[in-house]
Amino acid sequence: MDAADALDRSSLTFPLVCDERQQYEEVEAIDCDHQTKTTSVLKTCFNGLNALSGVGMLSVPYALSSGGWLSLILLFVIAVAAFYTGLLIQRCMDEDSTIRTYPDIGERAFGKKGKIVLSIFMNTELYLVATAFLILEGDNLHNLFPEMKLQVAGLTISGKKCFTILGGLIVLPTVWFDSLSLLSYVSASGVFSSVIIIGSILWTAVFDGIGFHQEGSVPLNWSGIPTAVSLYAFCYCAHPVFPTLYKSMKNKRQFPNVLLVCFILCTLGYASMAVLGYLMFGSTVESQITLNLPTEELSSKIAIWTTLINPLSKYALMVTPILNTAQNWFPSCSKKSRSFHLFLSTSLVISSVVVALAIPFFAYLMSLVGAFLSVTASLIIPCLCYLKISGTYRNLGCEMLIIGCIILMGVVVAIVGTYTSLQQIIEHL
Repeated sequence: MDAADALDRSSLTFPLVCDERQQYEEVEAIDCDHQTKTTSVLKTCFNGLNALSGVGMLSVPYALSSGGWLSLILLFVIAVAAFYTGLLIQRCMDEDSTIRTYPDIGERAFGKKGKIVLSIFMNTELYLVATAFLILEGDNLHNLFPEMKLQVAGLTISGKKCFTILGGLIVLPTVWFDSLSLLSYVSASGVFSSVIIIGSILWTAVFDGIGFHQEGSVPLNWSGIPTAVSLYAFCYCAHPVFPTLYKSMKNKRQFPNVLLVCFILCTLGYASMAVLGYLMFGSTVESQITLNLPTEELSSKIAIWTTLINPLSKYALMVTPILNTAQNWFPSCSKKSRSFHLFLSTSLVISSVVVALAIPFFAYLMSLVGAFLSVTASLIIPCLCYLKISGTYRNLGCEMLIIGCIILMGVVVAIVGTYTSLQQIIEHL
């Protein structure tokens, strides 16, 4: 495919962009037939860490605030379940050596319809997360410049909307590039950004006078559990990149150990941020912890600007597979047509700006993504595909029991979390 031809074949030595979401670009863009299986265990660990760590880190304090201290147990439960389904993806690939990508697993299990369903879930999630990036930009820039507003033809545009539109204008030129080799260099920012953000927030608490007051913290809040679980699930939606990581490894037998290390470190990072933010701000913590930080402090500015720069640099990487899919819908139009690419990419950015302006609720949107898309793609589908491919469903045993429990948990979270998220979004429109 064109994207694969544009991407440097050595790009797997670069860490993947976090969270959410450049991971899918790797799945769609890399032609696995040309991959050399030379990625070391260390590099694969780094790639996996970047795939698992993302903007979800900004919302885990809010998730903990919504569910209470005991809801942190659910973060670890989801982490364990997601780790296990990651292993199931490896087993599916071991069953059939022709499987190269995540959609291939769906095709192997359920035919063309399975592949289409997986592709829809991945692209929808990418689109909504890219949209959430613009919401994040608007929220944080408005926090830095609260007096900003714009008068246009007698209409007053609020600062938050102005900054959301500005974010769209900034990312627009980046999506015009059709050579992913020009964008792959931004992928090394994921882990370092997460470390910088956690360190800056910790510095703000210890040395800049915020302290740890726990105002309004509660042991358990049942009404907030659906939101908390949905946001926790959003943190573990890197499964579509796992086939790419697995195929690229020189020593595939080490893949379970790589997954274990990645999940342990990322879960510790998420838990640390959740506890740190909840101790600092208690029930007053915002949907993004950066909105609580005092903007006059240097450490706060470092955390906020790091948060702002990363989504802008990753937006194009995330929407690239959506553009590739859209181009495949119009075979009569040449993929090499520059004007057609410009039209599609510009339309995509405009539509995401419109959605961001219409639904400017970062936490609720991420909760919806986590409950409906992430849970389905990272917990339910891997289990169903494994059962179908391996034939395990024919034998009742411990493995079948574990898989059944994960599917049941995923279905409950998907139904309750999606309903709660949609209800919250509708109420705030």
